[in-house]
Amino acid sequence: MTANIDNAGAPIAAGTTDSVAPVSGATDHRTGPWHDPALTPEARADALIAAMTLQEKISQLVGVWVGASDEGGEVAPFQHDMEEAVALDDLLPHGLGQLTRPFGTAPVDPAVGALSLSRTQERIAGANRFGIPALAHEECLAGFATWGATAYPVPLSWGATFHPELVREMAAAIGRDMRSVGVHQGLAPVLDVVRDARWGRVEETIGEDPYLVGTVATAYVRGLESAGVVATLKHFAGYSASRAGRNLAPVGMGARERADIILPPFEMAVRESGVRSVMHAYTDTDGIPSAADGQLLTGLLRDTWGFEGTVVADYFGIAFLKTLHGVAGTFGDAAGAALGAGVDVELPTVKTFGGPLADAIAEGLVPEALVDRAVRRVLVQKAQLGLLDAEWRPTPAVLTGVAGAGGDSEALRGSVRLDTDENRALARRVAEQAVVLLRNDGTLPLAADAGAPARIALVGPNADTPTAVLGCYAFPVHVGGQHPDTPLGIELPTLREACAAEFRHSEIVTAPGADIDGPDTGGFGEAVELARGADLVIVALGDRAGLFGRGTSGEGCDAESLALPGVQQRLLDALLDTGTPVVVTLLAGRPYALGRAVDEAAAIVQSFFPGEEGTTAIASVLSGRTAPSGRLPVGVPRHPGSQPSTYLAARLGHSSDVSSVDPTPAFGFGHGLTYTAFEWSDLVVERGRASTEGDFTLSCTVRNTGARAGVEVVQVYLHDPVASVVQPVQRLIGYVRLDLDPGRVARVCMTVPADLASFTGREGHRIVEPGDLELRLSASSTDTRLTARVTLTGPVRTVDHTRRLHMDIATQILTDAP
Repeated sequence: MTANIDNAGAPIAAGTTDSVAPVSGATDHRTGPWHDPALTPEARADALIAAMTLQEKISQLVGVWVGASDEGGEVAPFQHDMEEAVALDDLLPHGLGQLTRPFGTAPVDPAVGALSLSRTQERIAGANRFGIPALAHEECLAGFATWGATAYPVPLSWGATFHPELVREMAAAIGRDMRSVGVHQGLAPVLDVVRDARWGRVEETIGEDPYLVGTVATAYVRGLESAGVVATLKHFAGYSASRAGRNLAPVGMGARERADIILPPFEMAVRESGVRSVMHAYTDTDGIPSAADGQLLTGLLRDTWGFEGTVVADYFGIAFLKTLHGVAGTFGDAAGAALGAGVDVELPTVKTFGGPLADAIAEGLVPEALVDRAVRRVLVQKAQLGLLDAEWRPTPAVLTGVAGAGGDSEALRGSVRLDTDENRALARRVAEQAVVLLRNDGTLPLAADAGAPARIALVGPNADTPTAVLGCYAFPVHVGGQHPDTPLGIELPTLREACAAEFRHSEIVTAPGADIDGPDTGGFGEAVELARGADLVIVALGDRAGLFGRGTSGEGCDAESLALPGVQQRLLDALLDTGTPVVVTLLAGRPYALGRAVDEAAAIVQSFFPGEEGTTAIASVLSGRTAPSGRLPVGVPRHPGSQPSTYLAARLGHSSDVSSVDPTPAFGFGHGLTYTAFEWSDLVVERGRASTEGDFTLSCTVRNTGARAGVEVVQVYLHDPVASVVQPVQRLIGYVRLDLDPGRVARVCMTVPADLASFTGREGHRIVEPGDLELRLSASSTDTRLTARVTLTGPVRTVDHTRRLHMDIATQILTDAP
């Protein structure tokens, strides 16, 4: 048995190729200019295309869903109930574009899985005339989705940090783990902007504001790509705007909402991150499915924004053009529509881009030039990854030079760790900075020493559930649930265990009280009795992640309302009735209305599936060992039936006297309390008038006036009182985190370009209009601290994708206020 190996050591730079260590029995395919790394990737791809048959080119445009062997043998095709079985022996002589989720389909030891993948890659390269291996992809929405890998907080928690650099660091760690075992592409991040919190996939999003989504997602892409892993933007575009929050339902938004809310995060990531892949959305918008939308996938993405990477299908999405959307009569028609629109690769497995596409070309229904266009993009990317190099070998980094890598799977088992101490420490940092303190009457922080409450009643369905911290794409939930006899693969301390470790001087008594979504109230009596006999109640509520109705949050787990699932609200009310102080703790995938607790709870602590270190992070916030610094990436509703609603509503979307439905949130976007106090002052507008192509400059002072260190997040919102088309009352255009010790002062200087006031006008073009504006310096969307009134002058100006996307923010930390 070899010693443990922690990942692959040092970070892998973008463009890093697979290992070139020799492998016994590898077939030599070193002739042809396509193998020459001295040529450009484009020249190599062109030479290869000229030498390929049509079938060989088509084979590069498909994936096969496989699972790595836990005995170290070659991967085996995964049989999905939507597809016919795939015969690798028939397919591989022509080549293969991608391997779908070799590590994420079934539990497999990481080292043995790497051996299985390398053997399969050797077979793939040896079976086709040109020695081309497949590109392997995996999910990585909250960490590398494989057995034994670190489970990080879900993307909604990334948004809650308001800390793109921390997210970039996390993504780089995820990418290094993936690349070390032979994975080339990650299917993340999700850039969908929340439009209706009832949608089950809210946990996978970064939030309800396009600027926050764009900045955090762009940072994630940079981190993943820095490790040599191809990041994939999804779901392009509008998936989150489905009617009534139902998964895969039609999208009915107009062109202006799409342009100003849905598309900006994708545009930012394409322009700034170096992303190399985009995944189309499942949905149709106003009757046009994204998979067949050439104006979106080619006209906007490539011709306007200049994207040069690959567009991959969401799983089975091309076949859905026939089976769900009804815009294709045959699978050949579906293949032609997607290929013509700009989809390059069919995932997860060969279906429409196989025989149906070949037949459609033979019948003259689809031009072969479309195949050439797509395969060129695929081969350019493979050349960039080193997969066309003559010296390419399949051995991944973790197996290079390792005893047993030649074939002894038992000698390898347990030798590779994908959940290192460094990873866990990083996961804990992200989780800590994502915890949001919504309400506090002074009960928190609790003393963790001898002054702690003598008896704490920790109740609720998430009080003692290990997987309560995981989202639906975390491996133990996504796949592990189908393998109940397999260990989780990572340590998942429950909230009970974390609180017992944090509050060693307290007696902690526990009862579930109720299930997450069951109707049974029979456990209320025990929970209430414990609460009455305790000095403090911590009630752990929220969600159970799952897929397609097997959870209360996750893909296909949409909600009819934003009431807490099951009888949790009734349990919460019963606990409030005891008179014992109640601290509400939420481990959830979406925001929920909390009823009386908004006004009556001693404190409310919100977390969004905070990952494997999440309960430790929550306990440390409860004790005050960690100062809360998270901010809401989505508003928390006051009433469960007020959806769809976000803070980005126009005036008529807010509370009014002409509707009995009040969408005003209990806690607005950007809200989050701390254990200290901050004073905002000394607003100075150095330049308050500017032309429609100029910029404003202003500054303010933020002082920590409390007794302990804390984080304030300065959020800048733009309010346009009069515009030629209806605008949101306000929208976020910039933010900065300030970490200040007691008494310390920060001077924040901002330069705000007029481009940030642009919107889509009546003619469909993005414009900047002259007129008066307000720049609101705020602690949240509902808490404006300082307001700068400024004016744009000059003519209406049309802007495009080259406009400025960010304000410049500079901070200076001072000892005393100036």
